[in-house]
Amino acid sequence: MTNTPSQRVKTPRRAVHGVLLLDKPLGLSSNDALQKAKWLLRAEKAGHTGTLDPLATGLLPLCFGAGTKFSQVSLDADKAYEATLFLGLTTTTGDAEGDVLDRNEAAALAVTREQIEAACARFTGPIDQVPPMYSALKHEGRPLYEYARAGIHIDRPSRRVTIHSIDIVDWQAEQLTIAVRCSKGTYIRTLAEDIGRVLACGASLSALRRTGSGPLNVAQAISLDALAALTEIEREALLRPPDSLLADWPELRLDSAEAARFLTGLRRRLAADQGAEDVTHVRVYGPEPQAFLGSAHITAGELIADRLLSPQEVESLLSTSTRFLESVV
Repeated sequence: MTNTPSQRVKTPRRAVHGVLLLDKPLGLSSNDALQKAKWLLRAEKAGHTGTLDPLATGLLPLCFGAGTKFSQVSLDADKAYEATLFLGLTTTTGDAEGDVLDRNEAAALAVTREQIEAACARFTGPIDQVPPMYSALKHEGRPLYEYARAGIHIDRPSRRVTIHSIDIVDWQAEQLTIAVRCSKGTYIRTLAEDIGRVLACGASLSALRRTGSGPLNVAQAISLDALAALTEIEREALLRPPDSLLADWPELRLDSAEAARFLTGLRRRLAADQGAEDVTHVRVYGPEPQAFLGSAHITAGELIADRLLSPQEVESLLSTSTRFLESVV
């Protein structure tokens, strides 16, 4: 007898803590990728750290349980991309998904490497960038792409972003591939269009791959297909601890008594050798090597908590770390 939808047994969920580095496939939304990974891990709570368009691939850090408390760190982190530009082609959306507005093959083929290098240099450093109409940025509660699809133009104020570097990876005829390191909030589609405009041939984005986010790299990520092929225990072993999102922050370690007080959220006066200078971000640990407690900042010699794990989450992460270490010995 076939069960009706109301009779189907729901998959039991469980508390899972950590960060999964996913290599998002082409054509899948970030939320769909998150839901598939969440189902495979049977996780109770999960969230991603910034969307990738369906036409983009690459690094998508997924946070589970206690890891979700630090997702904003990854959202705010610098990003790295590999982008392929189609020179001589402009579209309504700035990428391959839109309708063609103009083709200028002759102008694209006349472009020189020196011109490309000069155009990339022009957009390196702090720049003002106007977000594209085809984006999820909201205006009066609705994403801009809804207005764009309805043929409605919305004036958007420019935003200051920083392009740390643009390097030419490959260039053949109309296809130009660049590696970009940039601050959060940078639209690579807009960068592609801007480079095309300076080159006087036009350009659109034909492919985009996120290769890095803060200290994390796509080389460490796993595909959904590979994740699905693993056992549940193997999937859980891939989870990185929540502090992997904070790996490039300075570390502060507390003794047992101070660690317990820190977890209550109270401000703590630090010893002179622990931190006399102000520090914007610090990751805090107890005496055990893997006893991550949370994030904080130091002001006037005081340790001030920002995001804390619960004692139960600390114990769970310590237990998971111990099991993982035993499994690889």
